[in-house]
Amino acid sequence: MLLLPSYTWTADPVLLRLPRSAVSLTIGAIGLLMVFYGLSKKEREQIITGAVFSAAALAIYQFMQPTVELRIYSMLFVVVFLGGHALLNWQIKRGGGGSEVAGDFIVYGVLGVLIGARLGHVLFYDLDKALADPIWVFKIWTGGLASHGAVVGLIIAMYLFTRRRGVPFLEGADRFVFSAALGATVVRIGNLFNSEIVGRVVPDQSWGIRFPLSAEDKGHAVIPLRYPSQIYEILLGTGVFVGLLIADRLMGKEKRPRGALISWFFALYFTGRLFTEFYKEIEALPSDSAVSMGQYLSILPALLGWYGLYVTMKRKEPVGWHDGTGPELSDRDDDGEPEEDDEEEEAPAPARGKRAAPRKAAPAKAAAEDDEDDDEDDDEDEEPVPTKKSTSIDPDVEAEFEAGKLKKERGKLEEE
Repeated sequence: MLLLPSYTWTADPVLLRLPRSAVSLTIGAIGLLMVFYGLSKKEREQIITGAVFSAAALAIYQFMQPTVELRIYSMLFVVVFLGGHALLNWQIKRGGGGSEVAGDFIVYGVLGVLIGARLGHVLFYDLDKALADPIWVFKIWTGGLASHGAVVGLIIAMYLFTRRRGVPFLEGADRFVFSAALGATVVRIGNLFNSEIVGRVVPDQSWGIRFPLSAEDKGHAVIPLRYPSQIYEILLGTGVFVGLLIADRLMGKEKRPRGALISWFFALYFTGRLFTEFYKEIEALPSDSAVSMGQYLSILPALLGWYGLYVTMKRKEPVGWHDGTGPELSDRDDDGEPEEDDEEEEAPAPARGKRAAPRKAAPAKAAAEDDEDDDEDDDEDEEPVPTKKSTSIDPDVEAEFEAGKLKKERGKLEEE
C-alpha cells in the first residue's frame, strides 16, 4: 500500500459567480422564446419546455442568493442532456424513427431525471430534513440527487413517452441505455468536483484522497484519507458504456432481441454498484451497517437485469421504432441505417475508333412486335426500284431484239 498515491482534493466546484437577476432574466427569456416558438409551430413539447424554463427563472429569482454560483456540476448536467440527446437520436434513427423524436423526449427526460433524483434522495436519504423544511425539497441547487431515483424517474418518463407514441416500452428503454450510461459516468465527475458522496476512511491511512471541502470533513483539524469512490463510479459507468457497445455489436445491432440492451444495462450497472458501494461512506443507515442503502437499492434492479436477459434471449422479439416518423423498413440496410439512393450512372459514350458494346437483346415478345411493325412500314414505304440496263450487251443486238419483239406483239394484235 505504500506505493499507492495520496492526494488532497481542493478543486473549486464553482465555475462562475453571476448576479441573480441576470441569470433569472436570461433563463426566463429563453423560456418565453421557446413558448412562442411552440405556439407558432403548434409543438406541444416546445411549449412545455419553455414553461419549465420560465418557472425555473421565477424560482431562481425568488429563492436563490443575490449571487448565483454556476457550478461545474450544473455544466456537466448540460453535457449529460446534450450527449444523451445525441445518443438517443442515434439509436431511434437507427431503429426506424424520425430525427425529431429524440428532441420531443427532452421534456420527459429532464423532468424525469430532476423529479426522480430529488424525490429519491428525499425518500431514501433525507426524509427528516424534508419534513422539517418542505421548501428545501425544491432547492435542488443545494445538492441532494439520488441516481436510483433518477432511474425510476426515467423509467416513468419513457413509459409515458412511448405510450403516447404507440411504441413498446422495452423498445424505448433499449434506445435510451447509452444515454443512461453516459449520465451515470458524467454525474460522478460532478460529484468529485463537489467533494460529495465521498468514500469510506482508509483503515491504515496509507493512501487515498483527502476532501477538506466535503460535508463530512469540512472544518476538521485532521482530514482523513478516503477511498476514491467517485473514481470507482466513473470507471464503472465507462465500463458499462463500453460493455453495451460490445453487446450491441455481438447481438447484431438491429437484429438483437427487444429488451436485451436495457437488461444488459441493469445487469452490468447495478451488479457493479453492489461492489462499488463497499467503498462509499454509509448514508441513511448506522455507520457500522454491513450493507449500505445503495446496495439495498441495487439488488432488485440487478436481479431484474439478469432475469430480463434470460427472457429476451428466449423470446427473441424483433426490434424497430415503428411510429411512422422514419424511413420505411425497405429503405434501410441490415444495421437499420437509411440507405442512400444511388443515382443511375449513364453509360459512357464509346470512344472514337472503338466499337460500341453490343446492346442487350430485348425480350422475345417485344422483339417480335417490333419486327412486325418494321415489316409493315417497309411494305408501305417500298417503291419499285428501276432495274438498270446491263451494259455488257451490244447496242445493235439489243435494238434488233426490241424490233423483233414489237413485230411479234403487232402480229398478235392483228390476228385478234
